[in-house]
Amino acid sequence: MEKKQIAILGSTGSIGTQALEVIAEHPDMFQVYAITGYNNANLLIEQALKFRPEVVVMANEVLYNQVKTALQDYDIKVYAGIKSICEVVEMPSVDIVLTAMVGYAGLLPTIHALKAGKKIALANKETLVVAGDIICDLSQKYKASILPVDSEHSAIFQCLAGENMDEVEKIILTASGGPFRSKSFQELQSVTKNDALKHPNWNMGAKITIDSASMMNKGFEVIEAKWLFGLKPSQIEVVVHPQSVIHSMVQYCDGSVKAQLGMPDMKLPIQYAFGYPERLKNSYPRLDFTAISKLDFEKPDVSKFRNLAFAYLAMEKGGNMPCIINAANEEAVAAFLQEKIGFLEMSDVIEFAMGNASFIASPTYEDYVQSDREVRLLVKQKIDTHGYIN
Repeated sequence: MEKKQIAILGSTGSIGTQALEVIAEHPDMFQVYAITGYNNANLLIEQALKFRPEVVVMANEVLYNQVKTALQDYDIKVYAGIKSICEVVEMPSVDIVLTAMVGYAGLLPTIHALKAGKKIALANKETLVVAGDIICDLSQKYKASILPVDSEHSAIFQCLAGENMDEVEKIILTASGGPFRSKSFQELQSVTKNDALKHPNWNMGAKITIDSASMMNKGFEVIEAKWLFGLKPSQIEVVVHPQSVIHSMVQYCDGSVKAQLGMPDMKLPIQYAFGYPERLKNSYPRLDFTAISKLDFEKPDVSKFRNLAFAYLAMEKGGNMPCIINAANEEAVAAFLQEKIGFLEMSDVIEFAMGNASFIASPTYEDYVQSDREVRLLVKQKIDTHGYIN
């Protein structure tokens, strides 16, 4: 059987490194065709030497020479910049594109991959949050399938297999609640970035870990689910499930519920997307039901975690509003990690952007680009001028 050639956009990040582990587990089925990175040149070089891809792209052009020099004695093409990433995903040899770049940066390469008719393993949720209408239209137009890599959306996708979408009453996205689930509003006023970076169940990158702590990540997943599965906002529910054993559920019109369970391990949804429609054997740890003493469920507290409520508002409003909250959130998270603002002020930043950025009801791609730029400038100016928003 011919090996599937995989391009990993963001190979040095959490999803990218785990995707390489999946490929290493199945060397007879998958081969790394291309890898890309942004800041971690040393790891990108290490990955290139181990997996020997055809192509390596260092998105950060400042680090290009370091990567080029390190790989000059090997039969590996080395390029630089976002334009090169967009060209790589269009290469005829590529079968699957894993979009694991962080944030808004993943949008343009995904658009190029879809236009080339590539199978997309989507780990970059911001792509659908920012421009879900454009992405879904391109997927249909170019017959390019999108397979979710987020554990929650992979779970929903698996629960929908063989079912009629007209019979779906609602989907239930589970959330761990993050490290601050049980903290009071007063306690959240003094949490630090180190506190926020300690996720209880999942091993993820810094940005998504902060998003998980603020429940912005879950808000983005709600918007992503709308586009992936063609649902109304009223059909998408979020339930806090601290154990992260049930990854998500689908409730049908007869009242029955299908759930997908498994270990909190991102390699499972990555492997499912790479191997689909087949299920592949692996050596990963299994779920031991005798070791699970209980499964808890509770409603999310949107008075503490306002970002989740903002996501629903943005989804209802439509247009470029989800793009606005994404850009504001990326800047807010960066400011929080730089200790310019506090944890709760991230929500203030997003609310400020929602109320002050230009709203466009039917945006084009160029409108999304302009909106992203406008919001970032607006938010940076607000943070730099006033520090804490309050």
